Amino acid sequence: MTRNPGRSRRRVLCALAAAAVSPFALAQGLSKRPVRIVVPFTPAAGPDIVARLLAPRLQARWDQPFFVENKPGASGTIGAEIVVKSAPDGHTLMVGPASIVTAPHLYPKIPYDVVKDLSAITNVGSTSLALVVHKAVPVSTAREFIAWVRSQPGKLNYGSPGNGTHHHLCMELLKLQAGLDIVHVPYKGSAPAENDLIAGVIPTMFLPVHVALPKIKAGQIKVLGESLKERHPLFPDIPSLHEQGVTGYDVDLWIGVWGPRGMPADIVAKYNSEIRAIVALPEMREQLASQGLVPNTGTPEQFAKLVKDDFEKWGKVIRDAKIKAD
Repeated sequence: MTRNPGRSRRRVLCALAAAAVSPFALAQGLSKRPVRIVVPFTPAAGPDIVARLLAPRLQARWDQPFFVENKPGASGTIGAEIVVKSAPDGHTLMVGPASIVTAPHLYPKIPYDVVKDLSAITNVGSTSLALVVHKAVPVSTAREFIAWVRSQPGKLNYGSPGNGTHHHLCMELLKLQAGLDIVHVPYKGSAPAENDLIAGVIPTMFLPVHVALPKIKAGQIKVLGESLKERHPLFPDIPSLHEQGVTGYDVDLWIGVWGPRGMPADIVAKYNSEIRAIVALPEMREQLASQGLVPNTGTPEQFAKLVKDDFEKWGKVIRDAKIKAD
């Protein structure tokens, strides 16, 4: 059989051209354009640390530049809007925390839909908040705390770093589920609230577990329970609120990765598989643990469901508790 060299050459050239423009080829790293990872919060915050752990590992795997860009402001909404408006070509990602889904309920004029206008790629890690009290408060468990608050309706208060923070929302969820009457005192940031807790100015608040732990070990505060439904794997000695009778209480301070809406499914799938492989690395797990994060990844569909479920849950809490942003 004779061959047509011209036809064979054309087929090869067509195949090469298709590969050059294929989104999957882009995901494989054949394009050398830089990939921007937007963090909608300040440097050294949890999402920023996660993004800076991911970026060099993604860069090494795909042999193309990945860089982190901080775009803080308005509870993450400024950075999120930048991502929403970016081209869905795989060159813009966002690493953000669970508060991304609460912000739209606090800032109703946000010009995007956090559920529909972002492509969910994967969650990366989970942590929880601890219900803590000043060392002199006469309770040692969540059950005792609930009874103590119920015995003094409206007379006790609790602190948070500000209106609409997860520290605030966690207590409001507890109030709704346990039928408590305790007054919120919003501070301008975590440090002043924590200082007043240690000084006994406020008797109680929620703190991220890894933030609370040194203060607990120093005897400055007491821990009564933590917010995940199951015990935090890094802090197994702290009982969950759920197991102490607040049935169904479950708050996960996850961190996740998104892209703009409309990213091709193969690019999303490639990012998902690569990030999950990175998170599974022993050194990555150790670095996440230093931030109180347990590796926790899933499929894009699973992450999208988590985002939607949390969006709906916190929307109800914010409406029922009549929470307004500062």
